Amino acid sequence: MLLVTVCRTLDQESGEVHEVHCSRERSRAAWNIIEEYLMPFLERERYQISSKCRLHPDNDLFRDQEQHKIYVDISEWRCAYCKKRFRAEKFLDQHFDSRHYNLLNVSHSKCLADLCGALHCDFVMNSKSSKSKCNPAAVARNRHLCESVANSCFPINEGPSASRLHELFLRQFCDAHTCPGKRKLFPKGGKKEPGIFYLAMSILSLMLLPLFYLIVYLYQREMRRGTQELRRIPQAGRKTKPS
Repeated sequence: MLLVTVCRTLDQESGEVHEVHCSRERSRAAWNIIEEYLMPFLERERYQISSKCRLHPDNDLFRDQEQHKIYVDISEWRCAYCKKRFRAEKFLDQHFDSRHYNLLNVSHSKCLADLCGALHCDFVMNSKSSKSKCNPAAVARNRHLCESVANSCFPINEGPSASRLHELFLRQFCDAHTCPGKRKLFPKGGKKEPGIFYLAMSILSLMLLPLFYLIVYLYQREMRRGTQELRRIPQAGRKTKPS
């Protein structure tokens, strides 16, 4: 009986699902893009974006719930509000929608998914460039949205850091909103991952570490043996006293 109860908790729970006119999945994709391709540059400039900026964490309807997810392993997620367990993240999302809907501030328009057009969410979620025919009207609309975000979040009249970040945002996100030519997304890069050389050196160091300790052990053993031999030599050279 206990096993059945646990399995039901791990899977899914029934309950009224409240409709929220904001995609949790696309909001999550938008936030991941912000974290990956924008936050490192804000940290480098030590720049604090205003709460009026649509990229601010407070303007993400689902941010608090996303921060209350506990990833245990590939088959277990936990709700940090009530500690219930689920087999997959999608079941935890459903749990938030049915059991913790009251924690969402739906009184204000804070749907981060609304910025997906500017941030190229579709490209990231599909993990490859779309082969669909370019729509000039949609591209122009997304570029305008992208530039308006740059203007509101990084006003160029607020100092050198804001001006540099304004330019970076245009190059990083807005320039790719164009039909002719091949799009190059996020040309400024994002969070730095360990390079292949660094990874290879780390593995090599782990492999050589036991060998180093073995050499140190053998060296110390030989030193002790040599010291003992030196002590025996004076003792052997001593002459016995006549009785």
